Amino acid sequence: MTRKQKRLSIIFGLAIVVALAVTLILSALREQIVFFYSPSELLARPNMVGKAVRIGGLVEDGSWVKNGLLSTFSITDGEKQINVTFDNLLPDLFREGQGVIAEGKLAANGSFVATTVLAKHDENYVPREITATFKDPSALPGNK
Repeated sequence: MTRKQKRLSIIFGLAIVVALAVTLILSALREQIVFFYSPSELLARPNMVGKAVRIGGLVEDGSWVKNGLLSTFSITDGEKQINVTFDNLLPDLFREGQGVIAEGKLAANGSFVATTVLAKHDENYVPREITATFKDPSALPGNK
């Protein structure tokens, strides 16, 4: 083999090793990815029962029932709804009519058992404390 052929062989071999490494990494990550589904999409996929997924939508008005830490509510996308059970503290921004993302598993009966609930807010969200300072500039520290 000439030097040029050896160099090309080494480059080709390295390219194969890098391609295999990237393939292994991507296949490992694919198993760890949790997808985001709307209630309609999730209910249309019966093969998702028992798998870790994320569901997003709006908390249906009048559906939130709280009993200690246990909360049940419905998430809707305007077409279909899924009943969600969550046994932990809900975020402060959680309320009916608000956008949420719940991570958990779809049960065989069509309900959703959440392990994590995230409340979404719109881009106009401003914390109460900041709003108060705009209305009353004397509320700012050092302006008393």
